[in-house]
Amino acid sequence: MAITIEEIKKLKELTGVGLTDAKKALTEANGDFDAALKAMREKGMTKAEKRGEREAREGLIEAYVHSGRIGVLVELNCETDFVARTEDFKNLAHDLALQVAAMSPKWISAEDIPAEEVERKKAELLEAAKTDEKNAKKPADVLEKIIDGQMKKYFDELTLTEQAYWKDDSIKVGDLIKTAAAKLGENVVVRQFKRIELGVSE
Repeated sequence: MAITIEEIKKLKELTGVGLTDAKKALTEANGDFDAALKAMREKGMTKAEKRGEREAREGLIEAYVHSGRIGVLVELNCETDFVARTEDFKNLAHDLALQVAAMSPKWISAEDIPAEEVERKKAELLEAAKTDEKNAKKPADVLEKIIDGQMKKYFDELTLTEQAYWKDDSIKVGDLIKTAAAKLGENVVVRQFKRIELGVSE
């Protein structure tokens, strides 16, 4: 598979590594962009992920109200007050507030999903599968894969970092944050968010 300079630049931008490392990763992945990105993350080669170990306690709280009916607060952290004051950081915080308003996530990342919620959903899907004649006849291992796929889809839609970005559904919000971290040169973390909708209580 041919490797284009655009792909090399895109991988460089997403990971924060040099052009040579980006090209090498794409070559080793036979031109498969997603595989190259995954391999680099597994090797811990991305600068954004190395920065992820650093403390992020500066930042800002972004507030957004949509038509007087939906209100959102997002706490976005970085490492220094200097980065917190940049337009790129402020724009990211605003885009994340719009994401929360539009897509109504429940959790920031997969690590935040309570174990009991995972078990509850799995039990619900298993019960539904038993009453579905088509699925009930399938081997246990096949059924397990189907349910795993259903669970991933369900939780991805409710997890901020796993959601498709509202401006570009070809990327996840988590990748958007990592790209910003690489560009800003600091660890960037969504610490918390709160979404309130008129007439709707949790």
